[in-house]
Amino acid sequence: MSDRKEPGLSDNSIGALAYFTPIPAIFFLAIRRYNKRPYVRFHSWQSLVFSAFVFLASYGMSWLLSLTAFLGPRLSLGLWWVFVAMWGAIFLIWVWLVVGALNGRKCKLPIIGAWADEQAYR
Repeated sequence: MSDRKEPGLSDNSIGALAYFTPIPAIFFLAIRRYNKRPYVRFHSWQSLVFSAFVFLASYGMSWLLSLTAFLGPRLSLGLWWVFVAMWGAIFLIWVWLVVGALNGRKCKLPIIGAWADEQAYR
């Protein structure tokens, strides 16, 4: 008897793909073939909430940066460096999530991860 594997991507690959944009995450939650797998559901939900957080944070940061333009160049430049550091932290978190998903780990973000884990087993 031969060992037949299911064709297609592994759950680890699908979990990692969910973090690239919200579109694959929505796709994996909408398609029956993928939305029955708790591992895929966890990473898809966490990806969607993380993407929403990043979108809102970037909107708030751009609004705050434009507001500080009136307060002087030093404050604006200092705040700009804070935003660069925040984007660096967001990028490192994103890499940690993708690599963790590829390696088969559930890297849970605070608050978001617990909620995503709850959604995965619904």
